[in-house]
Amino acid sequence: MSTRQYSLLDRLLNQSDQAMRTLVPGAAAAARPSPAQHLRTDAVTEQQRRHIAGLMRINHTGEVCAQALYQGQALTAKLPEVRGKMEHAAAEEVDHLAWCEQRLRELDSRTSVLNPLFYGLSFGIGAAAGKISDRISLGFVAATEQLVERHLDDHLRQLPEDDLKSRAILEQMREDEIEHGSQALQAGGVVFPRPVKGVMKLMSKVMTAATYRV
Repeated sequence: MSTRQYSLLDRLLNQSDQAMRTLVPGAAAAARPSPAQHLRTDAVTEQQRRHIAGLMRINHTGEVCAQALYQGQALTAKLPEVRGKMEHAAAEEVDHLAWCEQRLRELDSRTSVLNPLFYGLSFGIGAAAGKISDRISLGFVAATEQLVERHLDDHLRQLPEDDLKSRAILEQMREDEIEHGSQALQAGGVVFPRPVKGVMKLMSKVMTAATYRV
């Protein structure tokens, strides 16, 4: 049985469709049920609700960036198996995207209006990394996932103890991100030097500050 070879145009059309599913509210559909679906959260104060919503908005934008990063890398990856890994990881990250959006609705809040900007920037970075080499592309995934892991640890510390729903979502996200990072390194990703990771951390701080309220 032959495997269909997709042209660049085919892949660009697929990227456009994926971008719309990522950026249009309510368009992302999770393959797995939310880990928070059977949990309840005790009443929180208005100040706590706003803070939790800010944290979940940041995490939602982080998943928007992850989608864009993986899609950009898949577009320019040189080896079919690497392209497949990127597309598979992107599919799993859709769950995170949908879970965060659902939680924001429950908190009577919304996603960030800056998402299209961050999607475009992340897509460009991912495409550039994939164009350089697959090992760099995979290394970028590993470094990004390590950054996200620390990011989620910080948010878990900030959540009120009674917010079981948000906590369950972030804990499952953390588990998935660790697995994605490990798989990227096992697939041949390079370990980025500290200065590069420092720049990535600075970019993450900019995104965090921008999307907490907006």
